[in-house]
Amino acid sequence: MAVAKAKIDLSAVRSLLFLPASNPRAIAKAREAGADVVVLDLEDAVKSEDKTVARKAALEACASEWPMAVAIRVNGVGTKWHSLDLDAAARSKANFVVVPRAISAHLVRGVAEAVNKPVLAMIETAAGVLCAAQIADVCAALIAGTNDLRADLRLPLDATREPISASLQMIVLSARAAGIAAFDGVFNGLDDPDAFRKEAEDGRRLGFDGKSLIHPNQIDPCHKAFAPSVDEVERAKALVDAFQGGAERFGDEMIERMHIEAAQRVLDRAGG
Repeated sequence: MAVAKAKIDLSAVRSLLFLPASNPRAIAKAREAGADVVVLDLEDAVKSEDKTVARKAALEACASEWPMAVAIRVNGVGTKWHSLDLDAAARSKANFVVVPRAISAHLVRGVAEAVNKPVLAMIETAAGVLCAAQIADVCAALIAGTNDLRADLRLPLDATREPISASLQMIVLSARAAGIAAFDGVFNGLDDPDAFRKEAEDGRRLGFDGKSLIHPNQIDPCHKAFAPSVDEVERAKALVDAFQGGAERFGDEMIERMHIEAAQRVLDRAGG
């Protein structure tokens, strides 16, 4: 069976808002919050005793229209909830299914075929990072699971992003080689907007298309961080307008077609 392709342009997505599917208030708020994609979580955000309730709630939530794309994050392979989650996700009207702790292309392909929907694969372990290129070939996007990755690498609880920077770059490289989107991991602090902004901007500089979020108040700063600045847009317009084909001078530098392609991506990201 062929793996389902994404009908939504994930490269234009800036924000993935994760919330527990067992929380009806959070679901109601998410409908109005303005994230690009809402992820109804059946996994880490849901207590074991609430898994059945969360699964039913996710199905019900997906049954109605949303102003944004909706995904369901299933419980991982090897858990007692996995097959039930796959069955529910396959029957749902969710646009995507998120697979946690993806460690092989075989695992991800199996999920994609079971749900017949595009899959977003979370790279959260050393094994996942080392197989990211193969995983990227069978899914619609990669998501960096930075909290689990730090734990899997046995980093101190207060570890910064520096020890996982190589892993983050590997995720981006794998996604770009496969021609799919890549999303940065979550920022855990809820009351430090400056630190969130800095991390989101760092994610964009690394090449990520957007970022995973854990609270609606992170949406606006995330969108700003992943949007081209006014200066970037003006420069991109000037580059596109000036280009005549081949290598040529632009101001005090030489440009060629790859610069124009990069400039056009900036304009596309900015809405034309």
